This record gives sequence, structure tokens and C-alpha cells, in this order.
Amino acid sequence: MRVKYAVVSVLAVAALALTGCSDNGTPRLEEKIVVAADEAAVALLPAELQGGTITVGVDPYYAPNEYKDEDGTIVGWEIDLADAIAQKLGVTFEYREMTFDSILPAVADGTVNLGFSSFTDNAERQQLVDFVNYYDAGIQWAQVVGGNVNPAKACGLTVAVQKGTYEETDELPAKSSACEDGGQAPITISSYETQDEATTALIVGQADAMSADSPITLNAVSLVRDQIEVAGEAFDVAPYGIAVAKDSGGLDKAIQKAIESLIADGNYEKVLEGWGVADGSRAEVTINAGA
Repeated sequence: MRVKYAVVSVLAVAALALTGCSDNGTPRLEEKIVVAADEAAVALLPAELQGGTITVGVDPYYAPNEYKDEDGTIVGWEIDLADAIAQKLGVTFEYREMTFDSILPAVADGTVNLGFSSFTDNAERQQLVDFVNYYDAGIQWAQVVGGNVNPAKACGLTVAVQKGTYEETDELPAKSSACEDGGQAPITISSYETQDEATTALIVGQADAMSADSPITLNAVSLVRDQIEVAGEAFDVAPYGIAVAKDSGGLDKAIQKAIESLIADGNYEKVLEGWGVADGSRAEVTINAGA
């Protein structure tokens, strides 16, 4: 029992360090974007949403994309981008905190209008919802400082991930199956409700490595660089998508048009550059481009 409590205490301290540093260690857009509505985008909105409030499911534990600041306000580069999209549409976005794996079902059943929470667009998820693609991100692994982890040779390792992410549902199961097919030990996939918990598990030695989207891993490393570092290069670059219900009445097209307007006036790049994540910017806004 003493060992269990000791581990819990260490986890709590490490997680506090991560969340406490997020607001101070992460580059942020200095001034919020203010833009006028784009009439072409507004015209594409379903009539019942025009001039009103659109509900958005978000899991705010994935810095720097979306997280809570010291005041408990949901912030992040995706939130700044979402706020600019809302202005282009002439609506208000109401953010609802949800667990990551509950958001897509909530979009599909109409509990929320949108899911805006770093969703990798892929064919499996497209069976449930549609995606408006706005950013490209790869997978980036991390290890403790001085480690010798190779993501391409991970058989037998324990890898921490956030529950419901592409890394948990696709990347690691495929890698683990390949290990077993080759007669090697499988990968132990250690899943956590939040990204902070996954990062903390790596820091305290409960995992050999961590796998997450490249902006998230790079941000985590920047906050605790004396404890963890990247392992290898980013790989498997794929588009992020804003989740919209099937047969949304044009909501997907309206969002697509709003982002295109932000690209045209330079404010899309301004948001990404302000947060230091411009490497994943897109020149084209697509729908369901993920494989």
C-alpha cells in the first residue's frame, strides 16, 4: 500500500508540473483575432444555426492544441482558430468539455454540433462523422532523457497514449500485431484519460515511451525538457479534421468556406505562427481527406 500511494503522489506532482507550466511555457498568440463575418460562409450555414450558438465538444487536456489556463479557461491554438471561424460564420461557439472518446459519438447523435479536438481524420472515423480538414500533424514519440527508443523497433515496450487517440486505436495496435507476427513480444499499450497523465507516466517510469501527435509531444518536451526528449522523427503525417454530423445540412461546407476565408486574409497563418505550430499549415481546406 505504501508503494501504491507513493506512485500516486509522484504522478500527482508530475502532472501538476505539466499543467502548471502549460500557460507559461507554451507560445501563445499575443492578440486574439478579430474578423468580420464572411457572407458567403454565413449563407452556407443551416438556417437554424445562422446568428446563433454552435456547440463544440472539446477535450482540454492536449496542450498546446487545447488545454486549460491557470484560470480554468479553455485555451489553445485550436481554440483561437475556432473562435476566428465562429466570427467568419457570424455565430458564437459554446465549448463543452468532454472526454476525447465521447466527442465523436456526441457529434453523430446531435448532442453537440461540432467536435474540435485534434481529431485525426481517417476512414474508420468517417463512418461515423464527416471531417473538415484544417491542419496536418504527424506522430511523434518521446522517451526519458538519454533513452534509446526507436519507434520502428518497439516490440516489448510499454507505450503511454491518451485514450481514444489515433495512436491508441490505430498506430500502436498495428505495430504490436507486426511484432507478434514476427515472433516478438507485443507492445503494451498503456492508455490514460488525458494526455497529461500519459506524459506523466513516461516521466515517472511507468512507460518506456509516449506516442502522441507531433505538436503535443513537442510541447510536452518543451515544458519538461530536463526529463523527456523526442525519440526519432515525426512520421505518418495525416490531416486533422473538425467533426461534423453526417447530413449536417451544409455545416461542413460553411466551416470549410470560413477557414478558406481565414487563409485568404492571412489570419489562419497568424494563429498558427503565434502558437509556433505553423509547420502543419494547409493551403487547401478539404473534407474527408484522411485515408
